Amino acid sequence: KYVNVLKGQSAMLQCSFVSTEAATTSLTIQWDVVTSSSMTPQQVEMGRNSGRVTAPSAPATTKNASIVINNMQPSDAGVYTCEVHNFPDVEGQSQANIIVNVLEKPSTPYCSVHGDVETGHLVTLTCHSESGSPNPTYTWTRLDQTKTRRPVLGRSESLTTTGILEIKNMSQFEFGEYQCNATNTVGFSTCTIELSPEVGDGVIAGAVIGALLGCVLIVLVVWFIAHSVKKHKYRAVKAAEANEMNKCCFDPDCPHKHHYRPNPPLHQQRPPSAGLCTLSLCKNCSGIPR
Repeated sequence: KYVNVLKGQSAMLQCSFVSTEAATTSLTIQWDVVTSSSMTPQQVEMGRNSGRVTAPSAPATTKNASIVINNMQPSDAGVYTCEVHNFPDVEGQSQANIIVNVLEKPSTPYCSVHGDVETGHLVTLTCHSESGSPNPTYTWTRLDQTKTRRPVLGRSESLTTTGILEIKNMSQFEFGEYQCNATNTVGFSTCTIELSPEVGDGVIAGAVIGALLGCVLIVLVVWFIAHSVKKHKYRAVKAAEANEMNKCCFDPDCPHKHHYRPNPPLHQQRPPSAGLCTLSLCKNCSGIPR
C-alpha cells in the first residue's frame, strides 16, 4: 500500500485487524519505520515525537490500529510497518506494510555557468535544486526580449535529470538569457542566468594602455603649442627691440642716449673700421652732449 502526502500536511496510516481471541488483555500494537537515513527499523513512539503522532483510539473495541502523523517532513518518508499481536491468537498475518512518500515542490534551483562565454567555446550551464520529492527534472529554455519561454533549439539535452546543458560551439545567436525550470509532480521552481560575451583581460589592458597613451599625446600637443607660442612672442619682442636700437643709432631726435665716436688720428688708428654707435637707454638724455 502507498500513501502520498504533501510536506507539512498530516498522514493517516490505516491498519485494522481481526482476532479469534475474544479477550484483548494481551493485545499489543507497534509501528516501526525504515527511512532512507536509518536503513534499520525504528519504533514510532506514540504520543511523543513532539506530539506529532496520534495513537489509535480504543483499538480493542474498534479493531483499528491506525495512526496519524502531523506535519510530515521529507525525513518521515519510508516504509511503515503495523504489527498487531493478541495472544494466544497466533493465526493469520500480524504485519502490514505501508510505503509513505512525502511530496515536496522543488526548491529554487541554483544556476551557474562554466567556461568562457565567447564565440566558438564550450559553455556548460548547470542547474540544481537542493530539495524536491520526487526528484525533479530540469528543462532549459531561452527567453526572448518579451520574456517568452521557448525551448533551446536543436539541443535534445535541454530536458535532463541532471540539469546540465552543454553548448559545445557557442555562437553569437546563442547569447541571451536562459531559464532553468525544475519540475516534479508537486510544482516547479525556476532560476535564470545571462550569457553575454566576455571582455578578455587583454582587451581591457589594451584599452587602458590606449587611454593612457592618448592622455600623454594630448599633454604633449598642448605643451608643444604653448611652447611654440611663447617662443614666437619672445622672438617678436627681441626683433622689435633690435629694430628700435638700429633706428636710434642714426636718429638725432632719438630720446635715448647715444654717442658717435669718430675715428682717432692716423697714428692712433687701428685697422679701419666704421664709426661706433653706442646706445644708452635712458629716459632723459637731452642734457648730454652729442
